[in-house]
Amino acid sequence: MSVAEPRRIVLFRHAKADWPPVSDHERPLAERGRLDAAAAGRKLADTGVAFDLALCSTAVRTRETWKLAVHEFPKRPKTVYEERIYEASPGELIALLNETPDDAQNVLLVGHNPGVQGLADILAGASEGDARERMTRRGFPAAAFAVLTFTGPWKSLEPGTGTLADYWAPAE
Repeated sequence: MSVAEPRRIVLFRHAKADWPPVSDHERPLAERGRLDAAAAGRKLADTGVAFDLALCSTAVRTRETWKLAVHEFPKRPKTVYEERIYEASPGELIALLNETPDDAQNVLLVGHNPGVQGLADILAGASEGDARERMTRRGFPAAAFAVLTFTGPWKSLEPGTGTLADYWAPAE
């Protein structure tokens, strides 16, 4: 795999969580979240992108989102549950992505706001079509995802190096 070929990063916010009397890290998905996670998985599968690696927060709601979404994929990518994603800033998420092996072409990150939305904003130095306008208008609601592309090794990923290629959010 050449580092000159465009890479894809999908930044996927966990689906809608419930609010039972548990710690924030242990909050499960709400019923709507389960439906939206599966819908997001179908939408991601429809892109035809074969993901090489999924990085998923260890929080219960992100793990449940990923489990429901990946069930819709034709092939399950290697999945790494990463504690550093929980409550991570955009800079911390970039540092984590900089560690990605260069043989991974397409990476999906399942995380939380405000880090995921901030990362999408920071990485996108350009955008295709109306993707940025849609993301700006909708914000980054639960189960939304942004697809970014960039060229180069993962260690060269930094603010402004990506192109926002697509954005999707479930219907409200």
